[in-house]
Amino acid sequence: MLIDRRVILAAGAALAASPALGQPRRATGFPKGFLWGASTAGHQVEGNNVASDTWLMENVTPSVFADKSGDACNSFELWAQDLDLVKALGLNSYRFSIEWARIEPEPGMFSVAMLDHYKRMIEGARARGLTPVVTYSHFTAPRWFSAAGGWTNRQAPQLFARFCDRATRHLGAGIGHAVTLNEPNLLRLLKTIGLPPQLLDAQRAMLAAAAKAAGTPKFVAGNVANAEDLDTMQTIMVAAHKAGRDAIKAVRSDLPVGVSLAMFDDQALPGGEAKRDAARADLYGAWTDAVRGDDFFGVQNYERARWDKNGKVAAPADAVRNWSGNEVWAPSLAGAVRYAHQATGLPILVTEHGVGTDDDAIRARFIPAALADLKKAIDDGVPVQGYIHWSLLDNFEWIFGYKPKYGLVAVDRTTFRRTPKPSAGVLGRIAAGNAL
Repeated sequence: MLIDRRVILAAGAALAASPALGQPRRATGFPKGFLWGASTAGHQVEGNNVASDTWLMENVTPSVFADKSGDACNSFELWAQDLDLVKALGLNSYRFSIEWARIEPEPGMFSVAMLDHYKRMIEGARARGLTPVVTYSHFTAPRWFSAAGGWTNRQAPQLFARFCDRATRHLGAGIGHAVTLNEPNLLRLLKTIGLPPQLLDAQRAMLAAAAKAAGTPKFVAGNVANAEDLDTMQTIMVAAHKAGRDAIKAVRSDLPVGVSLAMFDDQALPGGEAKRDAARADLYGAWTDAVRGDDFFGVQNYERARWDKNGKVAAPADAVRNWSGNEVWAPSLAGAVRYAHQATGLPILVTEHGVGTDDDAIRARFIPAALADLKKAIDDGVPVQGYIHWSLLDNFEWIFGYKPKYGLVAVDRTTFRRTPKPSAGVLGRIAAGNAL
């Protein structure tokens, strides 16, 4: 697949010059060595991840998944094209995940062929001048792991550490940054948003069907679990992050290791400070404590949350909206990053940030507006190591299937042809110049 970087950058030039979704700021440079990237996750782009817990849940009856992942974007075969895209955009890093279910399809049985596959990806990124930011667990897990209780299983930290050790011994030399777990607090955040009771009931029925199919009394997946398991999962996932980090460091002590967290930009309206602080403690508190000793903290932000004395407040009526009707508010990224650094004291890596919309013009305005406020936070002394956009491709978005469009690049799901959108040129122009 031949991609002309000049065409991609030119496609976004007009939109890049249009008014942004926020206060305009002076153009200015980002720190030397700043990581500019795009992100994907294995199950969402690779296709046919048949040994995973999520594949099983997609294919039982009943299922809450709107689509089956199927071939996804066929990135297991087309990963080199994806790396070429990242390079052509003018970016210098690529975040992707290694699929635990492919590498360890049965307990203790590690596939050298699959490890070699991911080694080729890492080496391919390096050959293109891209820093590989590798996530060890991006929600999905081996079916056998979730059939044993997943992240409610007291042995889970040791099982995860074993995987981290084996993967790092094979892959660690080329990795630039390692992320242990992707958004381990997501289910708590979704609980705060307030999922409909009928969806929670359907989810419970799906997990019961998955347990029956797997021949186990309890099936718990990384991003699908019942409410009564969330506290146990948090405790065990905190321990798993620490065990995984230690296993990675034992193999390669100089490899930067962190975790990524889903974070609102939590804002207190008059009288809402107590509600905001309570929400922060519930959603992030266990993790901002757990990451002491990490090398960086991964922030994943998509929107703000405004709190008054009664709780979370609806978005303004005139707000720009994403695909699901939630507010698109560009300054939220900087707000989340400022708080994350304040709470952890760690350097921040933006491991995800984006907007799901069919209107790419919204994304094209959103990116420079958010980056303008992020740069102001950097100027104020917040150490930010990079910005990795979600997502490189329009891909499989979990229970919502293929409807949400987060990609900088559109994908034809029949031919798998990749077509960069104008927003890709907007981000690429900024990245190439390391400046707004």
